[in-house]
Amino acid sequence: MTPQTPAAPVAPVAPEELVTRASALVPAFMARQLQTEADRRVPQISIDECIRAGLYKSQQPARYGGYEHDLDCFAELAAMVASGCGSTGWVFSVSAQHQWLIGMYHPDAQDEIWGDDPTAISASSFSPSGRAIPVEGGYRLTGKWMYCSGILNCGWIILGTRVAETVDGDPIDQGYMLVATGDLDIEDNWHVAGLAGTGSMNASCDDLFVPARRFLRLEDALSGSPPGAAVNTGPLWRIPFYSGVSVCLAAATIGMAMGAYREFVGGTRERVTRGAALSQPVPMAELPTIQIRVGEAASCIDAAQLLVARDCRDIMATMRAGDALTLDQRARNKGNLGFAQRLAIRAIDRMFEASGGGGLFAASPVQRFWRDAHAGGMHISTNRDIVGVIQGRVAMGLPPGTPQL
Repeated sequence: MTPQTPAAPVAPVAPEELVTRASALVPAFMARQLQTEADRRVPQISIDECIRAGLYKSQQPARYGGYEHDLDCFAELAAMVASGCGSTGWVFSVSAQHQWLIGMYHPDAQDEIWGDDPTAISASSFSPSGRAIPVEGGYRLTGKWMYCSGILNCGWIILGTRVAETVDGDPIDQGYMLVATGDLDIEDNWHVAGLAGTGSMNASCDDLFVPARRFLRLEDALSGSPPGAAVNTGPLWRIPFYSGVSVCLAAATIGMAMGAYREFVGGTRERVTRGAALSQPVPMAELPTIQIRVGEAASCIDAAQLLVARDCRDIMATMRAGDALTLDQRARNKGNLGFAQRLAIRAIDRMFEASGGGGLFAASPVQRFWRDAHAGGMHISTNRDIVGVIQGRVAMGLPPGTPQL
């Protein structure tokens, strides 16, 4: 291929400005919640609005017009988008953080993705469900991948893959293939209770040729010195893949809690209840049971935001100092992302439980945030029952029990 010459870096937009732009889009995302869920995918207009607002530049390399914002800045931005619509926020958060991962690939692959279209974005399915056979110039890829969130909105997708010398041979390597979504067969199987609008469908291919430049070895992604770091020299590309990738999941779920809080508090302030235990109608805002639920929800959301921000800043400071993350840091951060996500879900639970019969209707945003957040909490990378064990094992002086740390 002919290498592209990246555009001259532009002056980055401040993280606070991007959050302001995202906040301005929240009403439109809210208005499309029902459509998003009914269509079982994010409307392309919502993704296009994020692109035009520059939101996808947050984690993109500067050599393609990106802003290279720190992890904590990205987490705040992703949460704001998700506060408008859980499914939209999930797809945005995941695909926007992939700009960071693509920046780890060989420069020729980055040129292929962004050289002609710096607004290109990608979906993913990281579980190594594919098998690649080395051939001249690249690989022949076969496999089926699940949970490809946003695949209908993205021109590219990152696919977990094991490499073997033969079809029946033992794996000799593992990593991530970068593939055009148009080269895959997509199975319309996403019929679910939560995050229904993410379009997280199955995708498959059979003997698809993938150029060598579009394969990122897992070892390189974890090394702190991936191929892309030769041209993307900022601290983002020193972060090992497993230490950064789950931020997008926790951030999106925290955003759902923010949206649920806004809708519940706004809808409850003027609401009057006529419960059988009350002698006369009473404004719900005056009920101590409601007040304590609102206060607890607010504290849960604040704590989740602060915990994620603290750990993200710690990661960035470690990278800037030229140090490696310790095992204790990696285990703590992984566990904290799961705990922050659980705090966000707890906040929504407390409000949904007080929503009454009206909260059961399909038009109720609170119940949609409730379903979406619980669906997000099932993701293996932040599921508290999994990451909490890792955190606890390391704290007790035991091996983490997983290589995915």
